Amino acid sequence: MELEKITESKSSRRRYNDACGAAHALDIVGERWALLVIRELMFGPKRFSDIRASLPGISANVLTQRLEGLETFGVLTRKRLPPPASAWAYELTPWGYQAEPIFQVFGRWGASSPLHDPTLPLSAASILLSFRTMIDANRAEGFSARIGFTIGQEDFVATVADGEISIVREEVRDVAAHFIGRAEALAAAAYGAVPLETLEQDGALRVEGDRALARGFLTLFVLPDKAG
Repeated sequence: MELEKITESKSSRRRYNDACGAAHALDIVGERWALLVIRELMFGPKRFSDIRASLPGISANVLTQRLEGLETFGVLTRKRLPPPASAWAYELTPWGYQAEPIFQVFGRWGASSPLHDPTLPLSAASILLSFRTMIDANRAEGFSARIGFTIGQEDFVATVADGEISIVREEVRDVAAHFIGRAEALAAAAYGAVPLETLEQDGALRVEGDRALARGFLTLFVLPDKAG
């Protein structure tokens, strides 16, 4: 009986018992790391080990809890990857993918904080979601290209056209320019105006293909002004 009371008490603390849609959303993603787990799945399914590698501060136990909770709410599901991987992975449901605007709004709001530190570690999903968030339609007008990215063990291809950008996780081929390196270096080039030559000399980033077009691509993104 005492154990049941403790369990019930813990469960009730995780729920707001409020009919507001925002309150229910917080019931789903309000636990620490939950939103970042969703972020890491925005470009397709990932194995447990890959999710954890992208979130170095999370423990295996906490990640397991978050994945189970998000699966219970219908945000993600488990699936077996096809050969040659043949391993279990986690993938967002169609409803789960609808959470991307949350990251766009949060990303802009958080980046405008005077205390935001852009030098902290980034995952591949972080920097590429930021590109989908921070692209400036006016700057991108007239820019048309396919750009490849290899960040760690992951490949992505971005297509820029009509002032918009789409990014998918797939093999890099038939691209005009290809960035290879760390997510933090890509952020430094796009948002910190660090020259490509400096990053290449440091071994943090490499550019293949049309370097002029690569430089042009990096100018398409604008961070919001700092608050206050």
